[in-house]
Amino acid sequence: MLNKPSKLNQKLDQIRSGAYQPKDFIIADAKDGDMGGGAGAMGLDPNTGLAKPVSTYLTAMKEMLASNLVDIMLTSLSSAEVLNAENVYKGSDITPAVRLNDGTDIWGFRGATYRQHQVRPVRTARLDRASQFCDLGLYAVTFYNDVDRDVASLNAYAEFRDQTSDIGMRHFLEVFNPAFDIDTGNEEIGIFINDAIVRCLAGVGKQERPLFLKMQYNGARAMAELAAFDPGNLIVGILGGSAGTTRDTFELISQAERFGGRVALFGRKIYFAEDSVEIVRTMRRVIEGDLSPVEAVKSYHDHLNKKGLTPARSLEQDMSVTDPTLIPEAR
Repeated sequence: MLNKPSKLNQKLDQIRSGAYQPKDFIIADAKDGDMGGGAGAMGLDPNTGLAKPVSTYLTAMKEMLASNLVDIMLTSLSSAEVLNAENVYKGSDITPAVRLNDGTDIWGFRGATYRQHQVRPVRTARLDRASQFCDLGLYAVTFYNDVDRDVASLNAYAEFRDQTSDIGMRHFLEVFNPAFDIDTGNEEIGIFINDAIVRCLAGVGKQERPLFLKMQYNGARAMAELAAFDPGNLIVGILGGSAGTTRDTFELISQAERFGGRVALFGRKIYFAEDSVEIVRTMRRVIEGDLSPVEAVKSYHDHLNKKGLTPARSLEQDMSVTDPTLIPEAR
């Protein structure tokens, strides 16, 4: 039986209606790393140097679900099948979601070089199987300013929408920046991506539009432009990218929200944190104005000390903003 959550739907309604408040900000735990990173996405055992077993990943999912701090749990289809068999969503209002395509530009497993090339559309997960466990999925595209590659991606996305419409599957759209520099003339990559998204969706009817976007944060200017373009129909969300420092995590979610983002889907920033549940709890405090990003780093380190957990970096190191996109607006 599919989970019929209310928390995500209520928040989306609030955002679309213009009545958004920080408590309505949507956070997703992106535990779909196995779709791109293979076994290495589980992290490496420091003693053996080998990948940790998938049970480690599944345990982290269950711990986050039990906390009720997130609104969406995004996984691979194989993980969703396990979680469903164990009834972990029973009584939960957290929405299960499955990654429904795995284009080659997310193939980042050990020794792979696929990300050096333009994406080729691939869909491993079958929609009829996914629909047994959830009614929400993720579809990803990348635009390169290359007519042949972009047409192929758009046609694959159109075929996907036709099929999801037939079975009643909702989706959200992930739009990656290319993994390497592309020619956009004198225009910033973030503005190119904004226009590519709006152009892509302009011919898409309400019934088949994505619930929201998941995209790279390309700075305040690009975020503010896209978030203000059509807020009733185009809800902008950010992806987390690399793990970075704890300050990077809190700055990213703070800046995204400040400039109009309403969703954050973080994978490595949550999974590789010393305490995944606590870092999400602190994200909520940053979004809702209880803590500044700087105060949040200090609060998080205090928590680690009290729990007897060794931080990956010293407090001084963890206070650094290392993502260049975040530096101009860092507070």
